[in-house]
Amino acid sequence: MSKSFSLRFARSASVLALMMAATAMAPAFAQDAAPAAPAAEAPAAAPAPVTPETVVATVDGQTITEADLSFAAEDLTQELSQMPPEQRKPFLLRVLIDMKVMASAGREAGMGETPLFKQRLAYLEDRALRRAYFAEAIASGVTEQAVRAEYDKFVADFQPAEEIRASHILVPTEDEAKAVKAELDGGADFATLAKEKSIDPGAANGGDLGFFGKGMMVAPFETAAYALTDVGQVSEPVQSQFGWHVIRLEEKRQSTAPAFEQVAGQLQQQLLMKTFDDTVAKLMEGVEIDIPDEALATAVQQQTQTDAAAEPAAPPAQ
Repeated sequence: MSKSFSLRFARSASVLALMMAATAMAPAFAQDAAPAAPAAEAPAAAPAPVTPETVVATVDGQTITEADLSFAAEDLTQELSQMPPEQRKPFLLRVLIDMKVMASAGREAGMGETPLFKQRLAYLEDRALRRAYFAEAIASGVTEQAVRAEYDKFVADFQPAEEIRASHILVPTEDEAKAVKAELDGGADFATLAKEKSIDPGAANGGDLGFFGKGMMVAPFETAAYALTDVGQVSEPVQSQFGWHVIRLEEKRQSTAPAFEQVAGQLQQQLLMKTFDDTVAKLMEGVEIDIPDEALATAVQQQTQTDAAAEPAAPPAQ
């Protein structure tokens, strides 16, 4: 079976986002909890630094720490996103207090000794180790310096391509398009006519479509637009699935590589994906996988092949 892990990467990337969010919350918790200095008194001593081991509550002798809050934040990201920041720490602490009380009750009832619970515990341990490995052995290597190196490679390999800027007037029928063309040939203003007659949503700005490269527009429109050679030249009516177009060439230029800030996020994800795939592929060397259900094994193999065929898109030019 071929080894591709794009699907796993997508899940792992979301896990990384949760971990980063949880890590970022600790200083915020410290700020929320910090007492205000008394007025008209000598400055209070600096509060003790907040660490993952800092205790925020005790429940029947069992401590709840800042690290516990971060763990809970990983699992409750969606709920946290729907409440004001000042309510998040109390919410998480309330959840953890309930968890401690209910866990103690379950432990006393012997629920922790069942085979199914032990299976669940093993799963949760594997999940936690997977998160830790991803963060420490994979994501930690995707630094800004590494992303900038990827950007330098992208710029070095960038091949400029012709782009054009065009405006168009879209009407429902060929007769209407011919009438529009006749008015333009008679000296009518293109932008004004677009605002009056075009059914395209961009009519409000005179039909201006901005710059586009080949492959970005439907074929009949693109062919007619790129056939225009002189700025200001207007096409004959051309039909597409949207209606009939009259097109004017506004500008020509060669595409340029986008700035680092515009593509840094995309390059980071691509580098993270490559690092993940390479790392897991190496870990998988010599690993035997047996799926007794033949239909399931085939489905997994097909999913793997589909993932392998999906290449990340290159950053767009500008």
